[in-house]
Amino acid sequence: MSERIAVVTGASSGIGLAVAKSLAANGDTVVLADINEDAGTSEAKKIGGTFIKADLSTTAGCRALADAVLKKYGRCDILVNNAGIQHVAPIEEFPEDKWEFIINLMLTAPFLLCKYFWPAMKKNGWGRVINLSSVHGLRASEFKSAYVSAKHGMMGLTKTAALEGANCGITVNSICPGYVRTPLVDGQIEAQAKTHGISREEVLETVLLKKQAIKQMVEPSELGDAVVYLCSDSARCMTGTSLTIDCGWSAS
Repeated sequence: MSERIAVVTGASSGIGLAVAKSLAANGDTVVLADINEDAGTSEAKKIGGTFIKADLSTTAGCRALADAVLKKYGRCDILVNNAGIQHVAPIEEFPEDKWEFIINLMLTAPFLLCKYFWPAMKKNGWGRVINLSSVHGLRASEFKSAYVSAKHGMMGLTKTAALEGANCGITVNSICPGYVRTPLVDGQIEAQAKTHGISREEVLETVLLKKQAIKQMVEPSELGDAVVYLCSDSARCMTGTSLTIDCGWSAS
């Protein structure tokens, strides 16, 4: 397609912003969706995109985003489900409202947005849905029950949608990174350093990257490049699968 409309959620910073930048550099028209209006508006201007404020933890918020995109552009060709948060706590202490929020934002919202944009993709005979999952969609870690559950659910959604879209020109894939150099992870490093009374470097080596064969974090731009690839003709036969970029975490 000569001009493609891409919607990226959680796009005001981190992985989502890197994906938005990569798609824009590839010539796509990008809609950045996020709850953070100031940052989102600023970043959208930098890449010539459009920002739409969206609370994706609610059905109404997801519907409003889809309606705004369809009203402005008439379609969505590329949907990148990236928005998410993390909360760490033992199961018996995990707040029920936090569980509900995470599942709504990280599993229900991707389903709803896929549902809302699906008819336009089918009508045009072309679509790309890319779900930013995680190595935690393949493996579990203690104290992250909601996050791990949401990411595992996203993997099932990816496979189901891929089967339904196969005869319509729609591919659906997920990307499963290990720890990515983002503000979210940076906050985890700082918190772990204070909790354990060790340096940030020690946190990386002995806590965060312990399970990874390559003791480095993934750069957000690498995930942007992966999304561009999955939207290319070279990946037309890839669907229902996961592109794992986890520095060898899931190899053991």
